Amino acid sequence: MSLPETRSAKRAANRSSMSMTARTVFLLAAALGVGCAPAAVDTAPPAPAAEVAAPDRSERPDPGPVPELRLPEVQRLTLSNGLEVYLLEKHDVPLVQVNLAVGAGSVHDPAERLGIASLTAGMLDEGAAGRSALEIADALEYLGARFFIAPGTHATRIGLRVPTARLEEGLDVFSDVVLRPDFPGQELDRLRAERLTSLVRRHDDPQAVAGVLFGQRVFGPDHPYGRTAVGDEAHLRAMTTDDLRRFHETHFRPDNASVVVVGAISPDEVRARLEAALGGWERGEVPTAPVAEPGPIEGRTIYLVDVPGAAQSVIRLGHLGVPRSTEDYYALEVMNTILGGSFTSRLNRNLREDKGYTYGARSGFDMWVNPGPFWAGAAVQTDVTGPALTEFMNELRRIHEPMPEEEVSLARNFLAMRYPAGFQSVSEIAGRVGGLIEHGLPVDELDAYTARVLEVERADVERAARRYVDPENMAIVVVGDRAVIEEQIRAQGIGDVEILEVADVLGAVPVVTGPGT
Repeated sequence: MSLPETRSAKRAANRSSMSMTARTVFLLAAALGVGCAPAAVDTAPPAPAAEVAAPDRSERPDPGPVPELRLPEVQRLTLSNGLEVYLLEKHDVPLVQVNLAVGAGSVHDPAERLGIASLTAGMLDEGAAGRSALEIADALEYLGARFFIAPGTHATRIGLRVPTARLEEGLDVFSDVVLRPDFPGQELDRLRAERLTSLVRRHDDPQAVAGVLFGQRVFGPDHPYGRTAVGDEAHLRAMTTDDLRRFHETHFRPDNASVVVVGAISPDEVRARLEAALGGWERGEVPTAPVAEPGPIEGRTIYLVDVPGAAQSVIRLGHLGVPRSTEDYYALEVMNTILGGSFTSRLNRNLREDKGYTYGARSGFDMWVNPGPFWAGAAVQTDVTGPALTEFMNELRRIHEPMPEEEVSLARNFLAMRYPAGFQSVSEIAGRVGGLIEHGLPVDELDAYTARVLEVERADVERAARRYVDPENMAIVVVGDRAVIEEQIRAQGIGDVEILEVADVLGAVPVVTGPGT
């Protein structure tokens, strides 16, 4: 039989089979008394739907109980070389986060090598123990690990998140990066060129200009908090691999560091793994880096940086604030939430919602080991720069007035309700614990946060506002188009106006020609 004939026969057999099946179903339905006629259509009108009560929107809904945060107990271990280890066991997910903090931040930069702490940190994983940067990255990816290096003001942080079963191999790479960096010259040339390029770009970034100038005016250009962590062109060009090695050998010591471990691991395992990886790290004499407290700002001066043609004006204003260790920390948290720390804060409601001057206005206290700045700021439309400054001053003065109890209660609840969401992963928990250790605070304060916030009373908030927000004595930075905004600003009568160019703040634009620049 040919192929077409075969297919034709099969189709005929299928039709016959289907016909028999249909007859069988019909006969069975008839025997059971089941009609095969189509069902009758119901033409009766549908029953009226039950009325649903409209929600009562006259009052705010009850947000419900405040969630409690209960972290695992913080266990303290000490390695044979004195390295302090803080462990929080968390066995629900087979992951471990290891965060090392070394007291090697920008405050430790010597005057002749500004930017060296940041550059040293950036070079750690560019080659270590004979492995290239690509080999280090490949090894970590193979282990399913996440790795970071974060240079900061007072410390450099190195973090590793890895499956528990791969912790030993992950710590092998981790310890090479921390203890045995190679500082290859070719990679230094590349990073130097990248950083010089970032300095070039900064000249075209009004936000960066405002940030640099604000730090200079609050702390002074030579203060560790008043200069940028990346350094400047002259110091970057002068940096050598020998400089980086000396800085690393001086500051990267176990008696100048601490480790936070969070995850599915026992104390005995932690001790054994870290002793194998970091136990051979030798102690050493580490110089201190005291940070002087700058003098207070007297009066108000507006520093106007001219950026011709700027579509917006960047505003930053403020003065010296407080350290993280302040006894008024919780009162300030609530007060700043009311002023500018949330989307529904007074500053944002005024300048964004009511006036339409900006997409967002905020305020905050940068709390470091030493007093950081209190600041408020926004990027506003050029044609309303002057009125925007007046609204900032209005809100900074109004925060000294008696506050409605409801506003204080809402701010307390906002902070308390959102707090546990910041502890959802091992990396988040390790970061929070490490922050307290860096500031010399007890780690059990994390569990106490919600209760301490809810204990803040209206009188505490009002007292903190009067003590720590001083609208009559502050530095005011505005970066924008002078031709459009100068007269607006002067018309507000807020303070004396000093005119600057971008080069007055950042220096001359660096010349970048290649990797060996």
